[in-house]
Amino acid sequence: MGRGDLSEAEWARLEPYLPTNGKRGGQWKSHRKVVNGIYFRERTGVPWRDLPARFGKWKTVHDRHRRWSADGTWDRILSAVQADGDAEERLDWSQTGVDSTSCRAHQHAAGARKGRARQRSKKGVPAQHREDGGLGRSRGGLTSKIHLACEGGLRPLALLVTPGQTHDGTVFEAVVERIRVPRQGGGHPRTRPYAISADKAYSSRRIRSYLRRRQIPHAIPEKKDQARHRLARGSAGGRPPGFDRAAYKRRNEVERTINALKAFRAVATRFDKRAYVFHGTVTVAAIRLWLWR
Repeated sequence: MGRGDLSEAEWARLEPYLPTNGKRGGQWKSHRKVVNGIYFRERTGVPWRDLPARFGKWKTVHDRHRRWSADGTWDRILSAVQADGDAEERLDWSQTGVDSTSCRAHQHAAGARKGRARQRSKKGVPAQHREDGGLGRSRGGLTSKIHLACEGGLRPLALLVTPGQTHDGTVFEAVVERIRVPRQGGGHPRTRPYAISADKAYSSRRIRSYLRRRQIPHAIPEKKDQARHRLARGSAGGRPPGFDRAAYKRRNEVERTINALKAFRAVATRFDKRAYVFHGTVTVAAIRLWLWR
């Protein structure tokens, strides 16, 4: 077993959820070797063609990762290992943290194909990118943003990839709605955490109303300008939102989860050209965190 490969305990948790039938009804082969190759690339960020020979043909490893990213296999595996954690009472529902992080896009991810999919710069107008590419311009150049919700054990519950200029507050509901942990005994999946913490980027009337409708307590500090405008309106401004400082101290949990995800170099820097492949890359890293802890 090489450095960074799946241990026997990790493989025992992961193997039952890997698909058995491959392309055209055939049987997949060498699952463990291929998955270890995917994790080697996740950890080191090397180009697919530079994978060591011990993982087999690089194209086999690349194609399987791309195919499982496209058909939702990685998402289903993440749900399955989350369900295992919930059944074993390893999932901490007491408070969920929501935050985002930006990932710089490598030049190989930012390039476009020649032809109709590529529009060359003319008169200072930058080339356009696919709307579904998950790439956008921010202060750091071309970037993607990972929005996530994590549980108290520093493991991701939900993930969403957007262009880098996307404001956190605009996708808050979409991230929280993606929290769906199946129950192994059957029934509806668990979707509502006991509480949510987030920073001032998520301080808005719409988000607070959404959380009240779902009866989810929250620890989101109010922005100074929002407090000033509320006070200026007098009684029409309403009451100040409740804020639990003790609960807000746990917001570091989501930041630590982001640090654990970005320890994988293929997550910290986006090398994947397509957004769905990069989403699969981030999901694979999240699965490893669930296998570790």
